Amino acid sequence: MHVFIVIVGLLASILLIGVILLQSPKSGSGLTGGIASLGTVQTLGVRRTGDFLSKMTAILAAAVMVICFIAEFTLPGRTVKSAPESVMQQNIPALPPAQVPPPAPAGTVPSAPALPALPAK
Repeated sequence: MHVFIVIVGLLASILLIGVILLQSPKSGSGLTGGIASLGTVQTLGVRRTGDFLSKMTAILAAAVMVICFIAEFTLPGRTVKSAPESVMQQNIPALPPAQVPPPAPAGTVPSAPALPALPAK
């Protein structure tokens, strides 16, 4: 199933590339400029060709995005871990619990840390 979806995605992306290359650039050349110079404007129309290519570009781009999204979830052999661990986390040995100092008696005030003496001038 996954291979089929990938092949359909590749075909859609190749078609998208082709449709984008056929579009007319700002300079006026391209498929719509070539049709206008051939005199077939009365049949299809330059404006209609540009609209068709624009719509096909949008449709194919949306199809490629959806197919890629579906292909991600049909990937074979995919397992989901509850909490992935990095290599560093796997190699760290278990640490002993932290040593907590005993609480001070209720009536005493803890002493302030000593400040270093100021140098003499």
